[in-house]
Amino acid sequence: MDEEARVNGTLIWYYNVCKREAWLMSHSITPDESDSNVEIGRFIHEKSYKREMKEVSTGNMKIDIFRKEHGQIVIGELKKSSKFKNIAIWQLKYYMYELEKEGVKATGELLFPEEKRKESVSLTDEDRINLNNQIREIIKLIYQSEPPEPIKIAFCKNCAYAEFCWA
Repeated sequence: MDEEARVNGTLIWYYNVCKREAWLMSHSITPDESDSNVEIGRFIHEKSYKREMKEVSTGNMKIDIFRKEHGQIVIGELKKSSKFKNIAIWQLKYYMYELEKEGVKATGELLFPEEKRKESVSLTDEDRINLNNQIREIIKLIYQSEPPEPIKIAFCKNCAYAEFCWA
């Protein structure tokens, strides 16, 4: 299997939140599906932006929203809230970067339906360098035989993986 094929938007998200979480996800250890945050996220995804083309799968990506607007392809990432906006930006930029490598130029939008707002996202040369570095680091992480030690961070209180770290 091609190493880069193992990296996806979800791993970019988890890597930017918690390296241990990224390792667990990359080894097909799924979070608690009955966790309220997972359920709320799933509900928002299913009920929001019904008229938009949703969840387009291509390669190793699942893009939440895909549409054409004024001759431009726009991809969108739905999030429960803007609380983790900076992390969501990296996930969306990863999708834009991967599409660009396939010859598809797209702009991005972060969508926060509960807050009734959206934010435009663009991809810069500096972002491309940063994403290449993140992908390399994630590949290294994936091939570690054990997960990194748990580190207590602000995200832990709402983490669906909490039992894997603190049980």
